[in-house]
Amino acid sequence: MPASAHHYSALADWLSQLDDEKQASLRDTPLADRQRRLADLTATTPLEALKRLCDLTKLPLTEQIKIIPSPTKTVPLRLVHEYQCLPIENENLAPDEVALVTVWPPEPHWDNWIRAVTGKRPVWSLGPAEQIANTITQNFGVGAGSLDDSDLSGIAEEKEEDEEDENAAIIRFVNEVIGKAVQDRATDIHFEPGKDVLIIRYRIDGNLVPVRVPDNLVRVQSAIIARIKIMARLNISERRRPQDGRIGFSSGGEGDIDIRVSTLPTLYGESVSLRLLQQSSQPLSIEELGFLPEDVAKMEPALKRPHGIILITGPTGSGKSTTLTAFIRKVRNPELRIITVEDPVEYEVPGINQTQVHAEIGLTFANALRTVLRQDPDVIMVGEIRDRETADIAIRASLTGHLVLSTVHTNDAPGAVTRLIDMGLEPFLIASSMEMVVAQRLVRRLCPVCKQPSDDSIAFVGGCLVALKIDPKEIAFSHQLCKPVGCDACRGLGYRGRIAMAEVLHIDEGVHDLILKRASAMEIRHYAVAHGMRTLTACGWELCKRGMTALTEVMDYAEMMESEEAAPTPDAALPAEPAPVPAGNKS
Repeated sequence: MPASAHHYSALADWLSQLDDEKQASLRDTPLADRQRRLADLTATTPLEALKRLCDLTKLPLTEQIKIIPSPTKTVPLRLVHEYQCLPIENENLAPDEVALVTVWPPEPHWDNWIRAVTGKRPVWSLGPAEQIANTITQNFGVGAGSLDDSDLSGIAEEKEEDEEDENAAIIRFVNEVIGKAVQDRATDIHFEPGKDVLIIRYRIDGNLVPVRVPDNLVRVQSAIIARIKIMARLNISERRRPQDGRIGFSSGGEGDIDIRVSTLPTLYGESVSLRLLQQSSQPLSIEELGFLPEDVAKMEPALKRPHGIILITGPTGSGKSTTLTAFIRKVRNPELRIITVEDPVEYEVPGINQTQVHAEIGLTFANALRTVLRQDPDVIMVGEIRDRETADIAIRASLTGHLVLSTVHTNDAPGAVTRLIDMGLEPFLIASSMEMVVAQRLVRRLCPVCKQPSDDSIAFVGGCLVALKIDPKEIAFSHQLCKPVGCDACRGLGYRGRIAMAEVLHIDEGVHDLILKRASAMEIRHYAVAHGMRTLTACGWELCKRGMTALTEVMDYAEMMESEEAAPTPDAALPAEPAPVPAGNKS
């Protein structure tokens, strides 16, 4: 339905109520993001902003988008992306009309282009921008508009790599892949070459998600990899050795992104991994991370102590650095001098001094920590204790009046104690300095929009409780469990974001005595559970009861931790030696 000049005048009058800066911001926003930007500027939701646009322009609202078969035979892919529009089914059309849904009221020249390429008069409607963007990606792939065949006619894989990099289509495609990853809250992007295929996957909420890519992508595989290497200032002619670099990327409304790049030669070309770090990300508080109120109450007393060491444990990717930063925000105040040593600096926290290690120039955790102790700190955060030297300095710093926060790689909280002993530290030093150990894992948070009550049988839930080592009486709460469904808000995954399961171990007199006796992690665990420590799996069950995650998510970790406990540790197979063997290779 064409909108009259009167209706567009009504839209212009409404937008003129915004100040000049906001109007300029709206004009500069890409078409795909303009609905969301308008909602931000008018303090409404994107759906409310969309309905307001429809009211002003008298264009109908299409909430459920059903595209026609072979849509690119009607509208070229380039126009689909440029106008963020899709040809949709409509039974009330004349033979010389084509129905199109778009994200923003169409400009007059859009009609001219549509008539020129289709020979039909466009009948416009407006639809949700996120749904239209997802439909375009699902049907044509990320960056399909950039890699339209008309753009690739001059690209051949045998050309010089610097010439490939300069091709505008490749530059647009790489930018779109990164921009889409930021929009989808991905933490990593993986470019994985195979035989006659280039696979792109995002890591979202800890899980790898395949990305729909254009069918012609493999034709320009070398050009895409070369473009990323140029952006990271790597040697594009070196394909036999791994390389590491970084990219500074601006994603408009999401702020600046620091991207760590790693290349690895594989059988069919170079595999490239990108780690996305938002420089301006607002670090979360302890409560916002999803810790249960009971666990937060257990953590706060230790964080108020003037000295001692607090450890976060868990495997890579379990959110240890994010929790450390939340702890730093908790203890921060103008009367304390706080210094951190990180690798890398993931969150910028105002009011503290943050240092990044550079092993290539000798600035390791241990060397940086020595220097930090000469800077008169009150609180020290060490990104990770990887070796005995760092552990020894951290322990001694905590004994000399500093509060030290750090992480180690162990499966549970009691394991952190035995790990430090395995590194060669004296038990009396550990017992005297350690205040608290928090073990954590991340599970996916159920999408609040589409989650539904679970239909799991009583028998299934009962079996899960046995596996989780939970009191069978808890079966009475099975009616509170929820399951994932999938909707547009969560990209059909049923989950949106992640939440922490925690195990909080306080070093009381009983644990202190067990450490001095060099008790095993299992003995410390039995004592702590008997005195009120909630295990990781028990915390996971609490999250399930509150409808925050699904039982299957917790079961995945229960099976993983059970196999870790059953498997012999690498140290157990080693012959006895005079000096303690570092156990840094456990996970």
